[in-house]
Amino acid sequence: MLSKSQIKLITSLKQKKFRLQHGLFVVEGLKTIAELLRSDLVLHSLYTTESLNFDAKKEILITEIELKRISFFTTPNKALAVFEIPKSELIEENGLLVALDTVRDPGNLGTIIRLCDWFGVKDLVCSKETVDCYNPKVIQATMGSITRVNISYVELDDFLRNTNLPVYGAYMEGENVYTSELPSHGILVMGNEAHGISTAIESFVSKKVSIPQFGDIKETESLNVATATAILLSEFRRN
Repeated sequence: MLSKSQIKLITSLKQKKFRLQHGLFVVEGLKTIAELLRSDLVLHSLYTTESLNFDAKKEILITEIELKRISFFTTPNKALAVFEIPKSELIEENGLLVALDTVRDPGNLGTIIRLCDWFGVKDLVCSKETVDCYNPKVIQATMGSITRVNISYVELDDFLRNTNLPVYGAYMEGENVYTSELPSHGILVMGNEAHGISTAIESFVSKKVSIPQFGDIKETESLNVATATAILLSEFRRN
């Protein structure tokens, strides 16, 4: 049976302050757990309704009722694992990087992490106001890609002030990305879902790029930030 202390620890990890305090985060679902187990991440404990034959010392068999009690999801998927939060590696200012200015939605961040993995972007640089990458909803959306992208939380203005790479920003009124010459080395800055790139960060943007709207009735306000990131990364890699 699950102990009260185990339940208290796991459920507390839904909140960022307790994830930071304990240095742990939660992963749910067999597919994502298996992906993380193949990485260098350190497993703290594994709670499952059926034996996965991974590590007898860290694998704890529980009932479906117990799993539902500790799960962050309405419909749990057979297993829940707790991993240690790894230390961030140094940012390699080489090649293409993505920087996020106060992206708040966990689903958007998770998708952007997957996109970085897909397009071979090794470093994702986040402002400290961006949602925590170890948020359970972010982890679910990454589908394991979080193990292959180095994610750093920094004072974004200081980072951009000191970089030698060209800084490209995504804007509604920027230069048409389909006709722009895009470098293989640079930083692509994506802004907040509602307000875009902040004024403070805009001062470090050397070139503004945009995705043109082709519809006859141009009433759509903007693209979702994750969708826009996908299109822009595709164009950077195509060029």
